[in-house]
Amino acid sequence: MNEKMEQTIFQIILHGGNGRSASMEAIAAAKQGDRALAEKKLQEAARELTEAHHYQTELIQNEAGGEKTDMTLLMVHAQDHLMNAMTVKDLAAELVAIYEKVSLQGGATI
Repeated sequence: MNEKMEQTIFQIILHGGNGRSASMEAIAAAKQGDRALAEKKLQEAARELTEAHHYQTELIQNEAGGEKTDMTLLMVHAQDHLMNAMTVKDLAAELVAIYEKVSLQGGATI
């Protein structure tokens, strides 16, 4: 694996991890009743995951252009990391919405 490929893979891992962390922080903020912070963290997560997706797209376009991509454990890890982070972000958005709905209905925080 060349150095450029390795750096791209690590960028996917980095931004995916940042997106997942921001998503979890959004859930924690919503649980505490801080809707503004929850929304800010969801936006941060979206930006991070978009950045990771750009790096992933670069790899896909390179391969489509004929550049051979070695499938390494590190590459599999990066893809797994990104997909899990995207799922966590989607679930975090749902949980934030549920916390908001419960709060508006006068329900206790869970």
